[in-house]
Amino acid sequence: MARWLPRSTDLTRFCQKLNRVKTLEDDMMETSFNRCLSTIDLTLLGIGGMVGSGLYVLTGTVAKEIAGPAVIVSFIIAGFASLLAALCYAEFGARVPKTGSAYMFTYVSVGEIWAFLIGWNVLLEYMIGGAAVARAWSGYLDSIFNHKIKNFTETHVGAWQVPFLARYPDFLAAAILLVATTFISFGAKVSSWLNHVFSAISMGIILFILIMGFVLAQPKNWSTQEGGFAPYGLSGIMAGTATCFYAFVGFDVIAASSEEARNPQRAVPRAIAFSLGLATGAYILVSVVLTLMVPWHTLDPDSALADAFYRRGYAWAGFLVAAGSICAMNTVLLSNLFSLPRIVYAMAEDGLFFQVFSRVHPRTQVPVVGIVVFGLLMALLALVFDLEALVQFLSIGTLLAYTFVAASIIVLRFQQQKGHVPAPAAGGQPNPEPHEGPSGGELKEYESFSDKLQLVDRDKSKEQREPGQLKAAFEPYLEFLSDFYPGEVVTVAVVTLMVSAICLCSILVFGNTHLHLPTWSYSLLLVLFSLGFLLSLLLIWAHEQQHSTQTFQIPLVPLSPALSIILNIYLMLKLSYMTWLRFAVWLLLGLLVYFGYGIWHSKENLREPRPQRVSARYVVFPGGSLEERVQAVQPSPQPATGLPDTDTEDCKR
Repeated sequence: MARWLPRSTDLTRFCQKLNRVKTLEDDMMETSFNRCLSTIDLTLLGIGGMVGSGLYVLTGTVAKEIAGPAVIVSFIIAGFASLLAALCYAEFGARVPKTGSAYMFTYVSVGEIWAFLIGWNVLLEYMIGGAAVARAWSGYLDSIFNHKIKNFTETHVGAWQVPFLARYPDFLAAAILLVATTFISFGAKVSSWLNHVFSAISMGIILFILIMGFVLAQPKNWSTQEGGFAPYGLSGIMAGTATCFYAFVGFDVIAASSEEARNPQRAVPRAIAFSLGLATGAYILVSVVLTLMVPWHTLDPDSALADAFYRRGYAWAGFLVAAGSICAMNTVLLSNLFSLPRIVYAMAEDGLFFQVFSRVHPRTQVPVVGIVVFGLLMALLALVFDLEALVQFLSIGTLLAYTFVAASIIVLRFQQQKGHVPAPAAGGQPNPEPHEGPSGGELKEYESFSDKLQLVDRDKSKEQREPGQLKAAFEPYLEFLSDFYPGEVVTVAVVTLMVSAICLCSILVFGNTHLHLPTWSYSLLLVLFSLGFLLSLLLIWAHEQQHSTQTFQIPLVPLSPALSIILNIYLMLKLSYMTWLRFAVWLLLGLLVYFGYGIWHSKENLREPRPQRVSARYVVFPGGSLEERVQAVQPSPQPATGLPDTDTEDCKR
C-alpha cells in the first residue's frame, strides 16, 4: 500500500503549484489593448456601475421596511465600508495596471488556485448581475405600458411552471443584452462614449430630483408624529447598512479597465475616489429628499420616487424618474458587459481558462470572442431563467473578492519589490552577486549551485531593513522571528488573522441563535478570537513594509485592509444557507475546470524549471577563496561509474 501513496516531495511540489504567483512583465504598460480611457471616462464607468436601479428602488425599500429616514445613516456607514474595499482596489489598480481586477490582484500576491476561484466567482457574478438588470429593465419598461408586453408574450408564446425557469420568456431583456453586446464589441472608446450619454442623462435627472425634492420637502415628515428619524433604532440602521452596502458594488469596473487607461497610476485611484464619492453623495441626498417629501411609512417600495412625486401633485415627474431609471440600468448593463470579457481574457491569457478567450481583435483591440460568447450566455439567462433566487448569489462572490483583495494588499505590501537588491551594510562592502567571483571583477557562473548563495554572518543591526523584515525596535523581544525569510511571518499572520476573523464573526452571527451558547462561553470565545485577530494584526505591524511615492498607497496598513476583511466576512455569514450551498456547487465546478485544464496550461507552469539531479552539496563560508572552500567539501570521486566529475569542473570554470 505504501508504494501507492504520494511521496512528501510530490505533495510539496503540488502545493507549490497551487500557490505559485504570477510573474509580472518588466514593462506593465505594454498591452494589446488600446490605452484610450481618461480619468473622466473611468469615473463615469464607475458611476454607471454603482448608480443603477438601486437609487430608484433600494432607497424606498430600505426606508420603509428596514431603517426609516435613518436610511441616510445606513448609506453613510455603507459608503465608508465600501471605501475600505475601494482603496484596496485603487492601490492595486495603480500598482498593477493590468486587466483582471480582483483575479489579477490575488494572482500576483496570494496564489494561483485562489486567483482562479476568485475569477470564477466574479465571472458568474457578472453574468447573473447583467441578466438580472436586463430583466429589471424589461419589467420597468413594461410597467410603463401597463404590462402589455408581458400579457402579449404569455398569450402568444405561453407561460411556464417549471422550477428555476421564468414564468414566461423575456424577449425584451434578451434583446437589450444583444444590442449592448454589439456596442461593446466596437471597442472601448465606443463603449465609453455610450456610457457618457446614459450617465449624463441619469445625472441630469438625479439633479432634477434633488432640486424639486428639496423644494417640496416637509421637515415634519421626520417628526415624532410620523415615527421619528430612526423608528427601528440602531439595529434597523445596521440592517439597512448591510443592504445598502451592495448598492456600491460596481467600482471594480475601474480596476478591470486599468489596462485601457492612458495613465493608470493616476487615473485609477482618482476615478475610484471620485465615482465612490459622487455615488455616496447621490444615495444620501436622494434618501434625504425622498423621506422629506412624503412620510417614510407611506412609501411604495417598488417605485418610491415616482410615487412620491405623484402624491405631491407632479405626476409628469414620474416619467422623468422612469427615464432616469432606464438610463441608470443601461449604464449598469454596459458596466457588466465591459468588465466580464476582460476578466475572462486575463484568465485565458494566463492559461487558466480556455485559450480562445485571449484573442484580441486587431482593429477594435477588445476581446471580441469573450464579449460575444458571454453576451449570448447573459441573454440566454435573462430569456428563460428565474433570476430572483440567484440574485443573492451576487453578494457572496463580491464579498469574497473584496476579502481576498484586502488580504493581498497586506501580503504584497510586506514583500520585497521586484528586482530589489538588498542594501549593503553600513560601513561594509556591497554583497557580491551570486554570479560574481571573489575578486568582483570577472563574472563567473556556478550552474551546479542549487538556487542562490546565502552569505552568512551579516551584521543585521547595521543594514537597512527590507520589506517583510522585523523592525529593529521589536528585534530584542521577537528575536526568534529574525530567522525567517522576509514576508514569511507576515503571510502566516495574515492567514491567522483571517481564521480569527471567521471564528469571531461566526460567534457573533450564530452564537446566540443557532449554537445557543451560554453567556460565559459566548463571551470567552469572543475574547479569545478577538485577541487572536489583534495579535495577528500587531505581528504584521511589527514588520517593515514598502513605502513608495510613485503610486497610490492605502493608508493605515494593515489596519484598513483588516477592517475590510472582518466586515466582508461578517456580511458573508449573514447570507442564507441556500446561497452558501449554491456557492459550494459553483466552486466544485470551478475546481473541475482548474484541475482539468488550468493547472496544466498555466503559463507559470511552463516557466517552472525542470527538476535536475543534484550530485553534490556546497557550503560557502565567509573569507578565503571561494574556489578553495568549494573544493574542500566536494564528494570523493567515484571512478567506478566511469563519469567525469563535472560539478568540480563547473566550479573551477
